Amino acid sequence: MEIDIRSFTPDMTDAVGQLIIKIQRDEFELPLTLDDQPDLDDIPGVYQKNNGNFWVAHTRDGKVIGTLALVDLGNGHGALMKMFVASMFRGSRIGIGNRLLETLVTHARNNGFSDVCLGTTSVMPRAHAFYEKNDFQEIDIDDLPEGFPVMKVDTKFYRLDVTS
Repeated sequence: MEIDIRSFTPDMTDAVGQLIIKIQRDEFELPLTLDDQPDLDDIPGVYQKNNGNFWVAHTRDGKVIGTLALVDLGNGHGALMKMFVASMFRGSRIGIGNRLLETLVTHARNNGFSDVCLGTTSVMPRAHAFYEKNDFQEIDIDDLPEGFPVMKVDTKFYRLDVTS
């Protein structure tokens, strides 16, 4: 399957928001709305500043099927945010999550990051397994870098050393 991963542009705003909300509410029954996530109305201002970025995975016909963001927290620290892949495109057979993560890690290494941390919710055990399979180590909330944007649903935290 031909999938394209590229940096977010403002014309993708609605499709990105729809994908993320659909996954959060319909699959994981998280009580979130777009109003709870004002960052999705200003992706360039929130994610695409300093050495951060926001990537979007598309099918050949332009359908948004995945997202991933890296926030530059300064001092070599990054925050992995908004990693979502449409359910029919998940799994190692297709590899969208792996491709998105490889894009982020390559970008982080090329832009001087030392580590990338993330927060996730307890209702996403497959996400936990994905991160652990990709060398993320579980950490305590107190071990997050200064300025890490903890979401109200985050209960588990991970760190990846991107220097090796």
